[in-house]
Amino acid sequence: MYDSNPTIEGLSADSKTILESRQGEALFHKTVNPDGKKQFYIESYGCQMNFSDSEIVASILSEINYVPTRIMEDADLILVNTCSIREKAEDTVRKRLNLFNLLKDANPELKVGVLGCMAERMKKTLLEEEKLVDMVVGPDAYRDLPTLIGAVEEGERSINVLLSREETYADINPVRLETDGVTAFISIMRGCDNMCSFCVVPFTRGRERSRDAFSIVAEASELFEKGFREVTLLGQNVDSYKWKNPETNLTVTFANLLEMVAKVHPDLRIRFSTSHPKDITDEVLFTMAKYENICKYIHLPVQSGNSRILELMNRTYDREWYMGKIDRINEIMPDCAISSDVIAGFCSETEEEHQDTLSIMEYANYCYSYTFFYSERPGTPAAKKLKDDVPEEVKKRRLGEIQRLQNHLSLQHNLKDVGMTFKVLIEGDSRKSDKDFKGRNTQNKVLVFPKVEGYKKGDYVMVEVSEANKATLKGKIVSRA
Repeated sequence: MYDSNPTIEGLSADSKTILESRQGEALFHKTVNPDGKKQFYIESYGCQMNFSDSEIVASILSEINYVPTRIMEDADLILVNTCSIREKAEDTVRKRLNLFNLLKDANPELKVGVLGCMAERMKKTLLEEEKLVDMVVGPDAYRDLPTLIGAVEEGERSINVLLSREETYADINPVRLETDGVTAFISIMRGCDNMCSFCVVPFTRGRERSRDAFSIVAEASELFEKGFREVTLLGQNVDSYKWKNPETNLTVTFANLLEMVAKVHPDLRIRFSTSHPKDITDEVLFTMAKYENICKYIHLPVQSGNSRILELMNRTYDREWYMGKIDRINEIMPDCAISSDVIAGFCSETEEEHQDTLSIMEYANYCYSYTFFYSERPGTPAAKKLKDDVPEEVKKRRLGEIQRLQNHLSLQHNLKDVGMTFKVLIEGDSRKSDKDFKGRNTQNKVLVFPKVEGYKKGDYVMVEVSEANKATLKGKIVSRA
């Protein structure tokens, strides 16, 4: 269960009254699982890796007779899978933890735990100083959950945030949470060896280690057999995937892995995230171009368009090199859409350097960007060595300019698709109307189109685009794909 709203959304009317009045003993009603199993409720924040990790956690909990629930007041255990990459994400989680502690007033047997990156970074604060949780579990310690939960049930507070150089959870079959039955995540590696100066991930998730390639292919095959038609291969930096086969001593690269998964079935689409510009090779690009079922979309974070700022960020490339990589992608795959991450107001950034970011966005012609203003994270190289000296109002103004430009680029990108026909995987009902389907094309663009009898979720269809806005293409089914 994912709830990004740090209020009391997701609660029944009774529980909202409980939390608003703080006197809920007479109003609280917990629904017991009919099979007598305990119930857990989990919220995930941040990157797709966290959502994938929550599915691993669900599998581990199933082994000790816990089942998921979407109703938090029915839960015996509430878990929050956290993100530390920005201060706002941590603030959101704190608000949720305060809410859950109010819920504990009405249900003293309820246990609350924090998982993931924030758990590792703020273990002492959460567990000992503020006493917001009963349990703190780092991203490499999920196998220890049965022991940790047992200790909590005995009245202890428990913790395991040890990082591992080997853990990949390759043998665990994830329990698909909140699934549409069509798309799924597959984690192919964990950790990160890139020491970008602004980023906490190497400290919260540890060093890179790649999962057994055959276990990844097996998971993809099983998903296809169950009716899934799209998988997204996940890692902090998928392009640096590298696994050595112990039997043959041959190394499987990310390009090799892409091909192996693409060969599972022509009707299984493959996406991946995230790429680091320094590691995406021609071999990867040619493999993408070779297989129709590998989607023609790359998320290629630039972070800044200025070479001096990129050096301060320790991104290991400069402006000209990144532009050359964009040129190479367009040369090998002219129909490939590219998206990005952009940070406004990094340490010492000048107005001229900010303009470099705007111009590189135009050069790359991003279809979409995730945009943020710089948020200093404790313990990072930037926090230790650089001064966060761009005023917040300047950061926000620059961010606004970045967002306005991206909205313009996205709109122009989509308007070019009007009149074109795309192969689209139907993912389910449109968010706004159950009379419409939604799906995505190979470029990861969302299309909305009226339902037609005989077509269902999981089908591939050809959709002709008739109109577009900055976020969505609209059209109609013209044939089965």
